[in-house]
Amino acid sequence: MSGSQTTYNDKVVRQFAVMTVIWGIVGMLVGVIIAAQLVWPELNMGFLHFGRLRPLHTNAVIFAFGGCALFATSYWCVQRTSHARLWGGPLVPFTFWGWQIVILLAAITLPLGFTQGKEYAELEWPIDILITLVWVSYALVFFGTVAKRTVSHIYVANWFFGAFIIAVALLHLVNSAAVPVTLTKSYSAYSGVQDAMIQWWYGHNAVGFFLTAGFLGMMYYFVPKQAGRPVYSYRLSVVHFWALIFTYMWAGPHHLHYTALPDWTQSVGMIFSLILLAPSWGGMINGIMTLSGAWHKLRDDPILKFLITSLSFYGMSTFEGPMMAIKTVNALSHYTDWTVGHVHSGALGWVAMVSIGSIYYLLPKLFGKTEMYSTKLVTTHFWIATIGTVLYIASMWIAGVMQGLMWRAVNADGTLAYSFVESVKGSYPFWAIRWLGGVLFLSGMLIMAYNMFKTMAGGKTQDAPVVIPVAHHA
Repeated sequence: MSGSQTTYNDKVVRQFAVMTVIWGIVGMLVGVIIAAQLVWPELNMGFLHFGRLRPLHTNAVIFAFGGCALFATSYWCVQRTSHARLWGGPLVPFTFWGWQIVILLAAITLPLGFTQGKEYAELEWPIDILITLVWVSYALVFFGTVAKRTVSHIYVANWFFGAFIIAVALLHLVNSAAVPVTLTKSYSAYSGVQDAMIQWWYGHNAVGFFLTAGFLGMMYYFVPKQAGRPVYSYRLSVVHFWALIFTYMWAGPHHLHYTALPDWTQSVGMIFSLILLAPSWGGMINGIMTLSGAWHKLRDDPILKFLITSLSFYGMSTFEGPMMAIKTVNALSHYTDWTVGHVHSGALGWVAMVSIGSIYYLLPKLFGKTEMYSTKLVTTHFWIATIGTVLYIASMWIAGVMQGLMWRAVNADGTLAYSFVESVKGSYPFWAIRWLGGVLFLSGMLIMAYNMFKTMAGGKTQDAPVVIPVAHHA
């Protein structure tokens, strides 16, 4: 082996890990601003109003923060579990710089109003092409590394990362099919209800594969690592994998209950959403039970606190989602803030917390330290983030149920009991609490950034040597 081949490629992991924290702050700051715009409408100024900033917020937290976390952790995990350096040479830095350019282009074009108007797929066609090039490169690097592994076994985390990479490629290509008119304008290849159907097949599977399967890959690597225990049940992890990736693909129509979508399609979406509860909880149980015999570690290990709490939120969100997919429940919840609460119990409680825990695990190792600059600050961050999340989702649940009940309330003569503006007025106190929850979560990210830069200071950034197993027995 040549010199460069005897170490893992940790440079790209370092780059993505640092950018995860930075983009997290940017995305969550925009979230706090748009939450404030709902409480204080006068903050909607010029072109930086809610309608322009919201897609910037969703793209920044999902693809910039979440995406960088997935790149960092998958690159770390696939090298360690394959006992091989990342394959792909120049493709590796291209995935980093290409992804950062995509994020910057999103930050420029969305506030200017260049959009396809599709949830989580707003970016216009030239940026979509760049995303495709970066993603194909990512797939080549990841699967190329798996192919050159020096052990026969493919660890389960890599199954989840692999499924996430393949599914997101498929979703992106199909949903983003468009006819370009100019450099900044295109029209979808689909129309009407077909466009809606394909959009929510994409939209819900962006949740299912980008925001679930990828982060489950994270969970299956970092929870056993931090707990110092093997995963609770390897058999359950394999069942969890196949059940999840088969079932998730069919759940999208639950976003389109009571619309022009054919009724049978809505029912298929509902049924598969209900089935989805089983694999989801199987994964949560597998993660939490990995701590069997090591529960005492939760007392003074804040990284483990982040990881295990994220699994609790994952369990809660994946119970709530199928419940909201039931048509009769959806009749109350649809178009209300309950949906916003559900999304954020998943986004803040599950995705952000598992990412934060994983990045805290990585940072000291990437910069030649034994631990983070301040463990106390990690604990502080944990409690601020948890309180912020609970304030956010509880306020949105209450506001959402209230809105749903007010909109359907009728007088004895059949007229509506409340005007729409009365439901808006009733929502104000809860929007203020939501804003406060967001401020707390953002504050936690600022603490993390301070801790990160202090940990990086004076650190040595040499790549770890590849561990070649002497004898591997399946």
